[in-house]
Amino acid sequence: MKDSIKAWLRAAGIRALKTFAQTAAAALGVGTAAGAADIGAVLTTSFIAALLSLLTSCAGLPEVGSKQ
Repeated sequence: MKDSIKAWLRAAGIRALKTFAQTAAAALGVGTAAGAADIGAVLTTSFIAALLSLLTSCAGLPEVGSKQ
């Protein structure tokens, strides 16, 4: 696998993981404050946010410099 693809996968994966964690923390906080923290809903919402992060990364990542 080319080094540029590996670099992109690493950077996009880190961003998606951070997005997952941030979304989970926010959803748990809101769910707890509302008195109804449903772990299934938290995980589903966080997974969708991470997937959207990966799709957004397809437009480009500043962490991965382009060689032109």
